[in-house]
Amino acid sequence: MTEPTLPGMPTTKDSQVSMRLPGELKARIETYAVMIGRSKSHVAMEALTDYLDWRLPQVVDLKQAIAAADRGEFASDGEVQALFDRYSTPRSA
Repeated sequence: MTEPTLPGMPTTKDSQVSMRLPGELKARIETYAVMIGRSKSHVAMEALTDYLDWRLPQVVDLKQAIAAADRGEFASDGEVQALFDRYSTPRSA
């Protein structure tokens, strides 16, 4: 899978990032790294990769949905009701 890039974003393979973490989070990273026999850098890189693989598509979809709404592209009342009818479960009385 090709990683998405943003304008102005460097495309180098490896680079260093420095960040401040709460002590408790740093301790959790260190504990986990020891448990799995990997470096703290590996743990942080894996966590950020998983998070961004999850979040970036959400943000792209959200921006596309907002743009569609700005263009007035909405589902009709009938389309919305059909979806509810299709996926709703009967309620017990």
